[in-house]
Amino acid sequence: MAKNSKSIPGRGLRIADQIQRDLSVIISTELKDPRVGMITLTEVQVTPDYAHAKVFFTTLRDAPDQVATTLQSLTKAAGFLRMHLGKCLHIHTLPQLHFVHDTSTLNGINMSRLIDAAIATNRTDVEPSSDQDDHPKSDSNS
Repeated sequence: MAKNSKSIPGRGLRIADQIQRDLSVIISTELKDPRVGMITLTEVQVTPDYAHAKVFFTTLRDAPDQVATTLQSLTKAAGFLRMHLGKCLHIHTLPQLHFVHDTSTLNGINMSRLIDAAIATNRTDVEPSSDQDDHPKSDSNS
């Protein structure tokens, strides 16, 4: 039998996924703080010793004041969430929860807008000439 988790492939990923699933349920059913609105847990990263877990989340509206309020509320509720997580998850070391706002979705939306703007600008800058479309190019070697 394996003595440490490094010899068990993917155990850290499985634990992170289970923490994400369990925390999603706990936040939606047990956490009664109205400042934590509709959030989505996008990822959980667990340290190799399972002492700490970074929990990445997004909110329905990514307004800076709402994100700050949600982050502060989740940080204050971390002990409560950890206690409920301990009832669901049975591992030797239950990680401390550290919440981080995930900006990857917002960055993706901004990149998409920039790409759309660049394509729209490119279409207006390049106007096909009617002379080139009507006459095929003649080969000077023939």
